[in-house]
This record gives sequence, structure tokens and C-alpha cells, in this order.
Amino acid sequence: MNVDELAAVAADPAPQVVDQIAVARLYGEPLFRMPQDLYIPPDALEIFLEAFEGPLDLLLYLIRKQNFNILDIPLASVTRQYLDYVDQIRKHNLELASEYLLMAAMLIEIKSRMLLPPKKSVDGGEPEDPRAELVRRLVEYEQIKLGAAKIDQLPLAGRDFLRAQVHIEQSLQPRWPDVDADDLRQAWREILQRAKLNAHHTITREQLSVREHMSIVLRKLQGRRFVEFHDLFDTSRGNAVLVVTFIAMLELSRERLLEVTQAEAFAPIYVRLAYSPS
Repeated sequence: MNVDELAAVAADPAPQVVDQIAVARLYGEPLFRMPQDLYIPPDALEIFLEAFEGPLDLLLYLIRKQNFNILDIPLASVTRQYLDYVDQIRKHNLELASEYLLMAAMLIEIKSRMLLPPKKSVDGGEPEDPRAELVRRLVEYEQIKLGAAKIDQLPLAGRDFLRAQVHIEQSLQPRWPDVDADDLRQAWREILQRAKLNAHHTITREQLSVREHMSIVLRKLQGRRFVEFHDLFDTSRGNAVLVVTFIAMLELSRERLLEVTQAEAFAPIYVRLAYSPS
């Protein structure tokens, strides 16, 4: 509706309904009577009564508004109304109208095919309706549009409800500093040096089990808060036992069954059973 038409409607306060549509909408409500004191500036833009998301949306609107059977579309009537709308948008937005013009050409092409004698199919069956592809696209578009509307009605976080956020103060557990690998190597060297003082030149064959020494280490730590690192090693039994005990301690640490800690850098190293608060 251009400026001249709006001015004519403003001069005539009688209710105006164009194609069963209100002349305008004010805050979402249909307006059937133009205000008496309406001022229309000379350079006012044309007003579009409906906004569509694309050619299929406009075509589906025209079909549903007039209760046409989507499987038997009267193309002559629908195409005429479709072109009227396209003529309006071409005056202001040619780029937008190009997409609608493509659909208009398709409608005209389908109508022309319907006017021609139908071609027989190769297998001798019934010829395909020229409107079949258009109907399929319209049905799919309507299903997607209805699905999107249902999804939009679902409760949305931040719009329809807010998630409750509760902050719980947890008691801080004292955390001992991690033992540096260099400190652990130095402590191991001291164990070996002590073992040399009690070395015996006796050749024996002894089968040592890492699992057995893991159990021995756990028994030494049982019931004790901290045990100093070197107290876990029996320096009187030779280097082989020391190595197996050290491997057993590393394996227990890897399985998080014990913790190796020290109060500060270069401080004595202590070992204790791992504690996991419930």
C-alpha cells in the first residue's frame, strides 16, 4: 500500500479489509479503521501487511488462508495473488524480489504444463502431475515450520526459567607439597650409601617379589601417620632387597595407595598411607 492509497484510506474512516486482511497491525492487533489524524510524510515507505520468510512461506500462506487443498492447488488463483505481492516488493527491494520471482516463474511453468496435453510415461502408467514436486516441497516446509514452532514453545533456559546456583563452602584439606624427583633420587642415594656400610660378601640366591614387599611397606605404614623415607628400607639385607622395596614403594605411589611428601624444599621426605576424604 503506497502513500496515495494510505491517504485515501485515511480520508475514508470506514473499515477497510483488503483480501480479508486488516489494513495494518498495531502492537500485534489488527487495525481495520485508519485514525482520523494520521499524518503520512511525503517520503513514507510502503507498508507490507505480512512478512514472509521466503517464497515457500508466502505460497503456503496463500494456500492455507483460503483453505485450498494442498494436493490440488488452483494455480491460476494462487499465482495471481502471488504476483501481486511480488509486484509490491519489487518497487523497494529488487534483490529480495529475485528469489520470489524465481518461484513465480516456476508457478507459471507448472501452469503452462497443466494446459498442455499430458505426455504418456514410458511404462504406460498415469502421467505425473506437474504440481507433484511443488506439493512435496510445500508439505516438507510446513512440517519443518510446525516442528520449529513446537520447539520454540518449549521452556528455554534464561527465557522461561533460570537454573538455581548454590555455592557450597567445602572445608580446605591441608595439601603437602609434592616431592621433587631430584629429592627422591638423593634420598635413594643415601639409602644405598648406608647399605654399603652393612654389605656382606655372601653370595646367595633369593627370590624377591615386588607384591610381597608392597605388602611389607603397607604393614609398616599401617597405624602410623608419617614414616620417614629411609625407615622403610632394611639396609642389612643388601642392595637387591633395597631395589625391590623401592620399586614396591613406587608402584604403591602409582596406584595412589601411599603419598610421598615433605614439608618444604630440602626437608626430610616422609611417606604415609593415601587418605581420601569420604
